Amino acid sequence: MQRDGAVEAGGVDAGVAAHYGAPTREARRLFEGEAIADLSHFDVLEITGVDRQSWLNTLSTQQTTALKPGDSSQALLLSIQGRIEHEMKVLVDQERLLLIVEPGSGPALQEFLNSMRFMLRVEVNDLSATHGVLAATRRIPTAGELVWTDPWPGVTEGGWAYSRDEHPGAERPWLLHVIELEKLGEAVGEEQLAGMMSVEALRIAAWEPRFGAEIDDKTIPHELDWLRTSVHLNKGCYKGQETVARVHNIGHPPRRIVFLDLDGSMHTLPASGAEIKLGDRVVGKVTSAALHYEAGPIALGVIKRNVDPGEVLSVVDGDSVYPASQEVIVTPDAGQVAGRFTGFLRTPPAK
Repeated sequence: MQRDGAVEAGGVDAGVAAHYGAPTREARRLFEGEAIADLSHFDVLEITGVDRQSWLNTLSTQQTTALKPGDSSQALLLSIQGRIEHEMKVLVDQERLLLIVEPGSGPALQEFLNSMRFMLRVEVNDLSATHGVLAATRRIPTAGELVWTDPWPGVTEGGWAYSRDEHPGAERPWLLHVIELEKLGEAVGEEQLAGMMSVEALRIAAWEPRFGAEIDDKTIPHELDWLRTSVHLNKGCYKGQETVARVHNIGHPPRRIVFLDLDGSMHTLPASGAEIKLGDRVVGKVTSAALHYEAGPIALGVIKRNVDPGEVLSVVDGDSVYPASQEVIVTPDAGQVAGRFTGFLRTPPAK
């Protein structure tokens, strides 16, 4: 925010820059590795103690026991109904785990984790007041060695893809550098900067969900294609596992994340929460929207699973109506990997 031209972001991203005067140009530079982004408003937690990895393994959707120093992972904490309550970007350091989480969500996560310690040898500390995050599509040499590498959109061990093989996220590597705040200025140096508008534009174009945007109180991982990177389907028990297994094996997620190519003639963007309609019927809502330097106005939304992918939808935000073409992320037939039982055949009696 001390850089000339910085305009502060709003909402959950308040405290860092939305842009520095040219958001679309900044996004191109960020994508091409010529700029970095200040994400120091994200929260950082630290887990120490000899039981740290096995303990997190029992709580989360991800297999963490085999992770080695320098490894990056992503994990979720679910409710008993399988709904997403927390998302954690996990970085393994020598004697600790670092968790990068959404702005403002650190205290609630720390409180939950502390409530689950019992007699295990772990300690959870909130480092958010002393540590921040710098983001880029390449390593920042001056930012140190604590670097979380985004596994998206790969399919990690134990994961499952609910979208097609070709994925636009493969074009955007994403690295988060954890750094002490007092060293932030020195690490940034003379680097070109990009604001949160650029970060969000690249994220949406990569079809990657964000906990603070695509989630509501009913979201399950399948709906967002998060079985790719955040769920290990063959690990031991954890809260919410029944729902994860049931939907994946014999059901379908009730909703699906979708990429929307918006009509550019409006010269505005719909707000998060704007209704997505098929004709007069509301079928979902916009969760994130941005202006991309090549694709123009784009958005992510969550819609009902059975909406025909070939239909042109309408995004309605007040008096503004945006025609929106769908690009399928989670396919309508995702799930039901094991098929459904249709009954049992009786052997006819012998004649």
